[in-house]
Amino acid sequence: MGLRVLIVDDALFMRNMLKDVFLKAGYEVIGEAADGIEAVELYRRLRPDLVTMDIVMPRKSGIEALQEICAEHPEARIVMCSAMGQEALILEAVQAGARDFIVKPFKEDKVLEVVRRIAGQV
Repeated sequence: MGLRVLIVDDALFMRNMLKDVFLKAGYEVIGEAADGIEAVELYRRLRPDLVTMDIVMPRKSGIEALQEICAEHPEARIVMCSAMGQEALILEAVQAGARDFIVKPFKEDKVLEVVRRIAGQV
């Protein structure tokens, strides 16, 4: 059975890019969110196996959403997505409970390598 994935990014084209990678790998994309508020709501409702979370988003940042989800669900597997040059934010996210991170622009093999490692499939 494929992983059930929630994709969180304020950019539609980024969500679509990740969705393509996951669908091709046999994973099930069970939801998409455009900001941290939607991410928390969808996590509570859908309980995905894995979340990819953009760091910089409107209304509620990825780090704030990560902290909220991890406070309620310490077992949550969340992988942060960030642009180059956001090392301080990545460090903050890992300290807040992120399992790993993916750097934009995405490389398909890197995304899958991180996801498989987090999901315990390697």
